[in-house]
Amino acid sequence: MANAMFLVLLILLVIPMVGFMELRHLRYFAAVAAHGSFSRAAKQLHLTQPALSRQVKSLEDEIGVALIVRGQNTISLTSAGEDFYEEAKDILARVDVAVRRIKTRPQGETLRIGYVHSLTAAVMPTVLKRFQSYNQNVFLELTDLTTHAMCQKAAAGEIDMAILPKSLESNFKGFQWVELQRLAPVLVMSKKNPLTKLSKIHPEKLRDKMLLGLGADKYPEYVPRLNAILKPFGVKPQLSNHTSEDIAALFIAIEARAGMAVLTEGVLPMLPATLTVRRFSPELAPLLIAAAMPALRPNPHSEAFLKLLLEELNKPSRRKRIAS
Repeated sequence: MANAMFLVLLILLVIPMVGFMELRHLRYFAAVAAHGSFSRAAKQLHLTQPALSRQVKSLEDEIGVALIVRGQNTISLTSAGEDFYEEAKDILARVDVAVRRIKTRPQGETLRIGYVHSLTAAVMPTVLKRFQSYNQNVFLELTDLTTHAMCQKAAAGEIDMAILPKSLESNFKGFQWVELQRLAPVLVMSKKNPLTKLSKIHPEKLRDKMLLGLGADKYPEYVPRLNAILKPFGVKPQLSNHTSEDIAALFIAIEARAGMAVLTEGVLPMLPATLTVRRFSPELAPLLIAAAMPALRPNPHSEAFLKLLLEELNKPSRRKRIAS
């Protein structure tokens, strides 16, 4: 039972570490392949057809292989697509079996953690593995959430620990905070962007430049913080009207429009090959990441998870990689 639980959590964490591929990308591709149609698959998945097409295209871009041949009203799988479909079906079947086993497990202790994947991608798989080896009887409910969703879960008492920017502290009434790390802002760009010719970017270079960014409805802190860190350099960021709902969608938009976005160095492990990063000089104010936990009646396992998380974040080898 513990092995099945660990399998699901490991798959959900390790798949995003391969660029920004996620389990849902496999489900989307498998649905299109099974239905032989984007429109029929989109209807089943409750998505719009353009959104589904973008997600499948991002999967193809990530692995660097065409999986689907798109016709006027039909689609067909490439040879690679047929092989990948068989592998995807096998992976999804194994995950479904593991999930069913977990759902029928005897009720035990649970630790519910919400996190922003782009802020913790480098350490979370290792922390998960270590925690599970020490606490095999604790079910770890780990969920990649937008900051808005974490605020909602905190208000509803549905989360034991939230890992997110400390600037959202006012949304977490009755929570205590522990600082985890400070992430430096970086400029993520398409390799086609002219600014890639520079080894480092002076913040003033962003004046009059159009930026892409994260959507205010899902990440309400993004735009205010961007304004705040660029203000000392006399730069008022110009954001495209088309803000992205998540990091994966933002990466696609940056590549499609040869654009750029100010994010943090936390995205480095998940950056696709089509994009590159430049650091700022002078540096912009770092983003403070913290863990928030209920001050009253905290989950007794939160402290153990937090201890492991801090150990991984503070390893000298990792801190050296971030500084370089």
